[in-house]
Amino acid sequence: MKTVFRTLLFLAQCMTLGLAAAFVASVVSPSLVERVRHVFVPTETAAPEPRAAAESTAPAHPAPVAEPARGADLVTVSYASAVTRAAPAVVSIYANKIVSTRAQVLVPTNPLLQRLFPGIVIGPQKKRLQSLGSGVIVGTDGYVITNNHVIQGAEEIETVLYDGRTTQARVIGSDAETDLAVLKIDAPNLPAIAIADKTPLNVGDVVLAIGNPFGLSRTVTMGIVSALGRQLKRATYEDFIQTDAAINEGNSGGALVNAYGELVGINSNLFSPSAGNVGIGFAIPVATAKAVLDQIIAHGRVIRGWLGAEYTDAATTPQFPCPERAVCVAGVYENGPAALAGLRAGDVIAALDGEPVTNQVELRNREANLTPGTTVQLTVQRDGQPLQLAVTLAERPQRAANG
Repeated sequence: MKTVFRTLLFLAQCMTLGLAAAFVASVVSPSLVERVRHVFVPTETAAPEPRAAAESTAPAHPAPVAEPARGADLVTVSYASAVTRAAPAVVSIYANKIVSTRAQVLVPTNPLLQRLFPGIVIGPQKKRLQSLGSGVIVGTDGYVITNNHVIQGAEEIETVLYDGRTTQARVIGSDAETDLAVLKIDAPNLPAIAIADKTPLNVGDVVLAIGNPFGLSRTVTMGIVSALGRQLKRATYEDFIQTDAAINEGNSGGALVNAYGELVGINSNLFSPSAGNVGIGFAIPVATAKAVLDQIIAHGRVIRGWLGAEYTDAATTPQFPCPERAVCVAGVYENGPAALAGLRAGDVIAALDGEPVTNQVELRNREANLTPGTTVQLTVQRDGQPLQLAVTLAERPQRAANG
Protein backbone atom coordinates (compact mmCIF):
# COMPACT_ATOMS: atom_id res chain seq x y z
CA MET A 1 0.00 0.00 0.00
CA LYS A 2 2.82 2.32 0.80
CA THR A 3 4.33 1.64 -2.63
CA VAL A 4 1.14 2.74 -4.44
CA PHE A 5 0.89 5.89 -2.34
CA ARG A 6 4.49 6.81 -3.09
CA THR A 7 3.93 6.24 -6.82
CA LEU A 8 0.87 8.51 -6.89
CA LEU A 9 2.72 11.17 -4.89
CA PHE A 10 5.61 11.02 -7.37
CA LEU A 11 3.27 11.42 -10.35
CA ALA A 12 1.53 14.37 -8.69
CA GLN A 13 4.84 16.07 -8.02
CA CYS A 14 5.91 15.50 -11.64
CA MET A 15 2.67 16.98 -12.95
CA THR A 16 3.05 19.96 -10.65
CA LEU A 17 6.61 20.57 -11.78
CA GLY A 18 5.56 20.19 -15.45
CA LEU A 19 2.74 22.71 -15.12
CA ALA A 20 5.07 25.12 -13.32
CA ALA A 21 7.69 24.72 -16.06
CA ALA A 22 5.04 25.29 -18.78
CA PHE A 23 3.83 28.45 -17.03
CA VAL A 24 7.37 29.83 -16.73
CA ALA A 25 8.03 29.02 -20.41
CA SER A 26 4.80 30.74 -21.52
CA VAL A 27 5.81 33.88 -19.64
CA VAL A 28 9.45 33.92 -20.72
CA SER A 29 9.02 32.78 -24.38
CA PRO A 30 5.43 32.63 -25.67
CA SER A 31 6.68 31.93 -29.22
CA LEU A 32 8.35 28.73 -28.03
CA VAL A 33 5.09 27.48 -26.51
CA GLU A 34 3.26 28.34 -29.75
CA ARG A 35 5.72 26.32 -31.82
CA VAL A 36 5.42 23.35 -29.41
CA ARG A 37 1.64 23.57 -29.54
CA HIS A 38 1.61 23.43 -33.35
CA VAL A 39 3.83 20.35 -33.27
CA PHE A 40 1.38 18.38 -31.13
CA VAL A 41 -1.90 19.65 -32.65
CA PRO A 42 -3.17 17.13 -35.22
CA THR A 43 -3.88 18.37 -38.76
CA GLU A 44 -7.58 17.48 -38.63
CA THR A 45 -8.04 19.55 -35.48
CA ALA A 46 -6.30 22.69 -36.87
CA ALA A 47 -8.07 26.02 -36.56
CA PRO A 48 -10.87 26.52 -39.12
CA GLU A 49 -10.29 28.63 -42.20
CA PRO A 50 -11.24 32.31 -41.75
CA ARG A 51 -14.57 33.44 -43.17
CA ALA A 52 -14.75 34.98 -46.62
CA ALA A 53 -14.23 38.72 -46.88
CA ALA A 54 -17.87 39.25 -47.78
CA GLU A 55 -18.89 37.56 -44.51
CA SER A 56 -16.41 39.46 -42.34
CA THR A 57 -17.81 42.09 -40.02
CA ALA A 58 -14.40 43.62 -39.20
CA PRO A 59 -13.55 46.89 -41.01
CA ALA A 60 -11.24 46.48 -44.00
CA HIS A 61 -7.78 48.05 -43.68
CA PRO A 62 -6.23 49.70 -46.76
CA ALA A 63 -3.15 48.07 -48.13
CA PRO A 64 0.08 49.87 -47.29
CA VAL A 65 1.08 52.44 -49.91
CA ALA A 66 4.22 51.43 -51.71
CA GLU A 67 7.05 53.96 -51.87
CA PRO A 68 7.20 55.58 -55.33
CA ALA A 69 9.81 54.09 -57.55
CA ARG A 70 12.95 56.15 -58.01
CA GLY A 71 13.89 56.64 -61.63
CA ALA A 72 12.45 57.72 -64.95
CA ASP A 73 8.83 57.27 -63.81
CA LEU A 74 9.19 59.69 -60.88
CA VAL A 75 7.63 63.10 -61.71
CA THR A 76 9.31 66.12 -60.08
CA VAL A 77 7.60 69.50 -60.09
CA SER A 78 10.31 71.91 -61.18
CA TYR A 79 10.68 75.03 -63.31
CA ALA A 80 14.37 74.48 -63.93
CA SER A 81 13.83 74.13 -67.68
CA ALA A 82 11.98 77.47 -67.80
CA VAL A 83 14.78 79.18 -65.87
CA THR A 84 17.42 77.56 -68.08
CA ARG A 85 15.61 78.87 -71.14
CA ALA A 86 14.96 82.43 -69.94
CA ALA A 87 17.63 83.42 -67.41
CA PRO A 88 20.59 83.81 -69.82
CA ALA A 89 18.72 86.66 -71.57
CA VAL A 90 18.34 88.70 -68.34
CA VAL A 91 21.08 91.23 -67.62
CA SER A 92 21.97 93.32 -64.57
CA ILE A 93 22.04 97.08 -65.17
CA TYR A 94 24.13 99.64 -63.30
CA ALA A 95 23.25 103.17 -64.40
CA ASN A 96 25.70 105.83 -63.22
CA LYS A 97 24.82 109.50 -63.01
CA ILE A 98 26.49 112.62 -61.64
CA VAL A 99 24.27 114.90 -59.56
CA SER A 100 25.05 118.28 -58.04
CA THR A 101 24.46 118.81 -54.35
CA ARG A 102 23.22 122.10 -52.95
CA ALA A 103 25.70 124.73 -51.84
CA GLN A 104 26.31 124.69 -48.10
CA VAL A 105 27.05 127.66 -45.86
CA LEU A 106 29.39 127.07 -42.93
CA VAL A 107 28.95 129.56 -40.05
CA PRO A 108 31.73 129.76 -37.41
CA THR A 109 30.62 129.08 -33.86
CA ASN A 110 32.97 131.70 -32.39
CA PRO A 111 31.21 135.12 -32.23
CA LEU A 112 34.42 136.97 -33.16
CA LEU A 113 34.94 134.79 -36.23
CA GLN A 114 31.28 135.28 -37.15
CA ARG A 115 31.94 139.03 -37.42
CA LEU A 116 34.95 138.46 -39.65
CA PHE A 117 33.52 135.56 -41.62
CA PRO A 118 29.69 135.63 -41.51
CA GLY A 119 29.55 132.50 -43.65
CA ILE A 120 31.70 130.36 -45.89
CA VAL A 121 29.95 129.00 -48.98
CA ILE A 122 31.00 125.50 -49.98
CA GLY A 123 29.70 123.91 -53.12
CA PRO A 124 27.80 122.98 -55.05
CA GLN A 125 29.57 119.66 -55.26
CA LYS A 126 29.13 116.81 -57.70
CA LYS A 127 28.19 113.39 -56.43
CA ARG A 128 28.15 110.07 -58.25
CA LEU A 129 24.99 107.96 -57.89
CA GLN A 130 24.33 104.48 -59.19
CA SER A 131 20.88 103.14 -60.07
CA LEU A 132 20.36 99.39 -59.88
CA GLY A 133 18.07 97.45 -62.18
CA SER A 134 17.62 94.65 -64.69
CA GLY A 135 17.02 94.28 -68.41
CA VAL A 136 15.95 91.67 -70.95
CA ILE A 137 17.75 90.88 -74.20
CA VAL A 138 14.99 90.64 -76.81
CA GLY A 139 17.15 90.05 -79.88
CA THR A 140 20.50 88.53 -80.76
CA ASP A 141 21.34 91.92 -82.30
CA GLY A 142 21.68 93.31 -78.75
CA TYR A 143 18.46 95.20 -78.08
CA VAL A 144 17.55 95.28 -74.39
CA ILE A 145 14.26 96.36 -72.79
CA THR A 146 14.29 97.86 -69.30
CA ASN A 147 12.39 100.45 -67.27
CA ASN A 148 12.79 104.12 -68.06
CA HIS A 149 13.20 104.97 -64.38
CA VAL A 150 16.22 102.64 -64.16
CA ILE A 151 18.29 104.54 -66.75
CA GLN A 152 16.71 108.00 -66.49
CA GLY A 153 19.40 110.70 -66.36
CA ALA A 154 22.25 108.20 -66.54
CA GLU A 155 25.53 109.29 -68.09
CA GLU A 156 26.96 105.79 -68.22
CA ILE A 157 25.14 102.45 -68.34
CA GLU A 158 26.91 99.19 -67.62
CA THR A 159 25.35 95.78 -68.14
CA VAL A 160 26.50 92.45 -66.72
CA LEU A 161 25.48 89.43 -68.74
CA TYR A 162 24.39 86.10 -67.30
CA ASP A 163 27.77 84.55 -68.14
CA GLY A 164 29.63 87.32 -66.29
CA ARG A 165 30.62 89.46 -69.27
CA THR A 166 30.46 93.23 -68.72
CA THR A 167 29.61 95.65 -71.51
CA GLN A 168 28.53 99.25 -72.01
CA ALA A 169 25.03 100.04 -73.23
CA ARG A 170 23.64 103.06 -75.06
CA VAL A 171 20.08 104.37 -74.98
CA ILE A 172 18.17 104.00 -78.24
CA GLY A 173 15.01 105.60 -76.92
CA SER A 174 12.67 105.80 -73.94
CA ASP A 175 8.97 106.22 -73.32
CA ALA A 176 7.91 107.87 -70.06
CA GLU A 177 4.24 107.12 -70.79
CA THR A 178 4.83 103.39 -70.25
CA ASP A 179 8.07 103.62 -68.20
CA LEU A 180 9.99 101.62 -70.81
CA ALA A 181 13.38 102.17 -72.44
CA VAL A 182 15.34 100.41 -75.16
CA LEU A 183 19.12 99.93 -74.87
CA LYS A 184 21.67 98.49 -77.28
CA ILE A 185 24.71 96.42 -76.33
CA ASP A 186 27.43 95.16 -78.65
CA ALA A 187 28.71 91.71 -77.79
CA PRO A 188 28.99 88.36 -79.61
CA ASN A 189 26.83 85.29 -78.96
CA LEU A 190 24.00 87.09 -77.19
CA PRO A 191 21.04 84.99 -76.02
CA ALA A 192 17.54 86.29 -76.74
CA ILE A 193 14.45 85.52 -74.70
CA ALA A 194 11.42 83.77 -76.19
CA ILE A 195 8.33 86.01 -76.26
CA ALA A 196 4.91 84.63 -75.32
CA ASP A 197 2.99 86.38 -78.08
CA LYS A 198 0.78 83.36 -78.77
CA THR A 199 0.22 82.09 -75.24
CA PRO A 200 -2.62 83.89 -73.39
CA LEU A 201 -1.99 84.92 -69.79
CA ASN A 202 -4.62 84.14 -67.17
CA VAL A 203 -5.11 84.86 -63.51
CA GLY A 204 -3.68 81.90 -61.61
CA ASP A 205 -0.90 81.12 -64.09
CA VAL A 206 2.50 80.35 -62.56
CA VAL A 207 5.09 83.05 -63.32
CA LEU A 208 8.78 83.52 -62.49
CA ALA A 209 10.47 86.87 -61.86
CA ILE A 210 14.13 86.92 -62.93
CA GLY A 211 16.38 89.86 -62.14
CA ASN A 212 19.00 91.54 -60.01
CA PRO A 213 17.30 92.39 -56.67
CA PHE A 214 19.60 94.24 -54.26
CA GLY A 215 22.50 93.41 -56.58
CA LEU A 216 21.96 89.65 -56.20
CA SER A 217 22.15 88.82 -59.89
CA ARG A 218 20.48 85.78 -61.47
CA THR A 219 17.82 85.62 -58.77
CA VAL A 220 14.57 83.79 -59.54
CA THR A 221 11.34 84.09 -57.54
CA MET A 222 8.06 82.30 -58.18
CA GLY A 223 4.39 83.20 -57.84
CA ILE A 224 1.17 83.40 -59.81
CA VAL A 225 -0.66 86.04 -61.80
CA SER A 226 -2.84 87.72 -59.16
CA ALA A 227 -4.75 90.10 -61.44
CA LEU A 228 -4.69 91.64 -64.91
CA GLY A 229 -5.34 95.18 -66.12
CA ARG A 230 -4.29 96.96 -62.93
CA GLN A 231 -4.11 100.78 -62.90
CA LEU A 232 -1.73 102.59 -60.53
CA LYS A 233 -2.24 106.12 -61.98
CA ARG A 234 1.52 106.62 -62.25
CA ALA A 235 1.61 106.82 -66.04
CA THR A 236 -0.82 107.40 -68.89
CA TYR A 237 -0.86 103.95 -70.46
CA GLU A 238 -1.10 101.39 -67.66
CA ASP A 239 -2.30 97.83 -67.99
CA PHE A 240 -0.23 96.09 -65.33
CA ILE A 241 0.05 92.39 -64.59
CA GLN A 242 -0.21 91.93 -60.82
CA THR A 243 1.80 89.09 -59.33
CA ASP A 244 2.86 87.76 -55.93
CA ALA A 245 6.26 86.67 -57.29
CA ALA A 246 8.73 88.62 -55.16
CA ILE A 247 9.80 91.85 -56.90
CA ASN A 248 12.27 94.01 -55.00
CA GLU A 249 14.60 96.92 -55.67
CA GLY A 250 16.80 95.93 -58.58
CA ASN A 251 14.13 93.71 -60.18
CA SER A 252 12.83 96.67 -62.20
CA GLY A 253 13.24 96.01 -65.90
CA GLY A 254 13.71 92.28 -65.39
CA ALA A 255 11.77 89.43 -66.94
CA LEU A 256 8.45 87.98 -65.85
CA VAL A 257 8.18 84.61 -67.60
CA ASN A 258 5.64 81.82 -67.72
CA ALA A 259 6.23 78.16 -66.86
CA TYR A 260 7.68 77.60 -70.33
CA GLY A 261 10.33 80.31 -69.97
CA GLU A 262 8.56 82.73 -72.32
CA LEU A 263 8.50 86.46 -71.60
CA VAL A 264 5.07 87.68 -70.47
CA GLY A 265 6.00 91.00 -68.85
CA ILE A 266 8.67 93.48 -67.79
CA ASN A 267 8.86 93.84 -64.00
CA SER A 268 8.22 97.46 -63.10
CA ASN A 269 6.79 98.33 -59.69
CA LEU A 270 6.18 96.97 -56.25
CA PHE A 271 3.49 97.95 -53.79
CA SER A 272 4.82 98.17 -50.26
CA PRO A 273 4.60 100.64 -47.36
CA SER A 274 8.07 99.50 -46.25
CA ALA A 275 9.87 99.47 -49.64
CA GLY A 276 10.11 95.67 -49.39
CA ASN A 277 8.17 92.86 -51.00
CA VAL A 278 4.75 92.11 -49.50
CA GLY A 279 3.46 89.91 -52.30
CA ILE A 280 2.13 92.63 -54.61
CA GLY A 281 4.24 93.45 -57.64
CA PHE A 282 3.46 94.78 -61.11
CA ALA A 283 4.78 94.06 -64.58
CA ILE A 284 4.19 95.70 -67.95
CA PRO A 285 2.56 93.24 -70.41
CA VAL A 286 4.85 91.93 -73.13
CA ALA A 287 2.48 93.18 -75.85
CA THR A 288 2.97 96.75 -74.63
CA ALA A 289 6.74 96.28 -74.35
CA LYS A 290 6.98 94.82 -77.85
CA ALA A 291 4.96 97.68 -79.38
CA VAL A 292 7.21 100.26 -77.68
CA LEU A 293 10.32 98.35 -78.80
CA ASP A 294 9.21 98.28 -82.44
CA GLN A 295 8.38 101.99 -82.50
CA ILE A 296 11.59 103.09 -80.80
CA ILE A 297 13.71 100.99 -83.17
CA ALA A 298 11.82 102.38 -86.16
CA HIS A 299 11.41 106.04 -85.12
CA GLY A 300 13.54 106.63 -82.04
CA ARG A 301 10.38 107.42 -80.11
CA VAL A 302 6.81 106.16 -79.68
CA ILE A 303 4.32 107.86 -82.02
CA ARG A 304 0.74 107.88 -80.78
CA GLY A 305 -2.50 109.35 -82.03
CA TRP A 306 -4.03 112.03 -79.80
CA LEU A 307 -7.52 113.49 -79.50
CA GLY A 308 -6.42 116.29 -77.20
CA ALA A 309 -8.78 115.61 -74.31
CA GLU A 310 -8.76 114.28 -70.76
CA TYR A 311 -11.32 111.71 -69.66
CA THR A 312 -13.07 110.25 -66.67
CA ASP A 313 -15.44 107.33 -66.24
CA ALA A 314 -17.68 105.51 -63.75
CA ALA A 315 -17.61 108.43 -61.30
CA THR A 316 -19.37 111.64 -60.46
CA THR A 317 -17.37 114.82 -60.77
CA PRO A 318 -18.33 118.17 -59.22
CA GLN A 319 -19.04 119.53 -62.70
CA PHE A 320 -21.10 116.72 -64.24
CA PRO A 321 -22.23 113.12 -63.66
CA CYS A 322 -20.65 110.35 -65.71
CA PRO A 323 -22.90 107.37 -66.52
CA GLU A 324 -21.82 103.74 -66.24
CA ARG A 325 -19.97 102.16 -69.17
CA ALA A 326 -19.25 105.47 -70.84
CA VAL A 327 -16.39 107.95 -71.15
CA CYS A 328 -16.88 111.54 -70.07
CA VAL A 329 -14.75 114.43 -71.27
CA ALA A 330 -13.17 116.12 -68.26
CA GLY A 331 -11.45 118.80 -70.32
CA VAL A 332 -10.03 119.64 -73.74
CA TYR A 333 -6.65 121.16 -74.62
CA GLU A 334 -6.76 124.59 -76.21
CA ASN A 335 -6.19 124.42 -79.98
CA GLY A 336 -6.00 120.62 -79.75
CA PRO A 337 -7.81 118.27 -82.16
CA ALA A 338 -10.84 117.82 -79.87
CA ALA A 339 -11.22 121.56 -79.24
CA LEU A 340 -10.99 122.33 -82.97
CA ALA A 341 -13.68 119.71 -83.66
CA GLY A 342 -16.05 121.22 -81.08
CA LEU A 343 -15.75 118.66 -78.28
CA ARG A 344 -16.49 120.15 -74.86
CA ALA A 345 -15.97 119.28 -71.22
CA GLY A 346 -19.02 117.38 -70.02
CA ASP A 347 -19.66 115.58 -73.30
CA VAL A 348 -20.15 111.81 -73.09
CA ILE A 349 -18.29 109.78 -75.72
CA ALA A 350 -20.30 106.70 -76.62
CA ALA A 351 -18.42 105.39 -79.67
CA LEU A 352 -15.32 105.89 -81.81
CA ASP A 353 -15.79 105.10 -85.50
CA GLY A 354 -19.00 103.30 -84.63
CA GLU A 355 -17.39 101.00 -82.05
CA PRO A 356 -18.69 101.52 -78.46
CA VAL A 357 -16.22 102.69 -75.81
CA THR A 358 -16.90 101.77 -72.19
CA ASN A 359 -13.96 103.20 -70.23
CA GLN A 360 -11.18 105.73 -70.57
CA VAL A 361 -8.37 103.16 -70.70
CA GLU A 362 -9.93 101.52 -73.74
CA LEU A 363 -10.47 104.88 -75.47
CA ARG A 364 -6.96 106.12 -74.74
CA ASN A 365 -5.36 102.93 -76.07
CA ARG A 366 -7.49 102.98 -79.22
CA GLU A 367 -6.61 106.57 -80.05
CA ALA A 368 -2.92 105.87 -79.31
CA ASN A 369 -2.88 103.02 -81.82
CA LEU A 370 -4.12 105.30 -84.61
CA THR A 371 -1.76 107.17 -86.90
CA PRO A 372 -1.58 110.93 -86.41
CA GLY A 373 -3.52 112.64 -89.21
CA THR A 374 -6.28 110.02 -89.13
CA THR A 375 -9.83 111.43 -88.99
CA VAL A 376 -12.23 109.58 -86.69
CA GLN A 377 -15.94 109.91 -86.00
CA LEU A 378 -16.97 110.43 -82.38
CA THR A 379 -20.50 109.62 -81.28
CA VAL A 380 -21.23 112.04 -78.45
CA GLN A 381 -24.08 112.76 -76.04
CA ARG A 382 -24.43 116.42 -75.07
CA ASP A 383 -27.24 117.44 -72.74
CA GLY A 384 -29.04 114.23 -73.67
CA GLN A 385 -28.82 114.88 -77.40
CA PRO A 386 -26.75 112.73 -79.83
CA LEU A 387 -24.00 114.45 -81.76
CA GLN A 388 -21.47 113.35 -84.41
CA LEU A 389 -18.05 115.01 -84.45
CA ALA A 390 -15.19 114.46 -86.90
CA VAL A 391 -11.78 114.75 -85.20
CA THR A 392 -8.43 114.67 -87.00
CA LEU A 393 -5.85 113.18 -84.63
CA ALA A 394 -2.51 114.83 -83.93
CA GLU A 395 0.64 113.22 -82.55
CA ARG A 396 0.56 112.96 -78.79
CA PRO A 397 3.11 115.35 -77.24
CA GLN A 398 6.03 113.59 -75.57
CA ARG A 399 5.73 113.63 -71.80
CA ALA A 400 8.79 114.76 -69.85
CA ALA A 401 10.82 111.85 -68.54
CA ASN A 402 10.40 112.99 -64.97
CA GLY A 403 6.77 113.91 -65.41
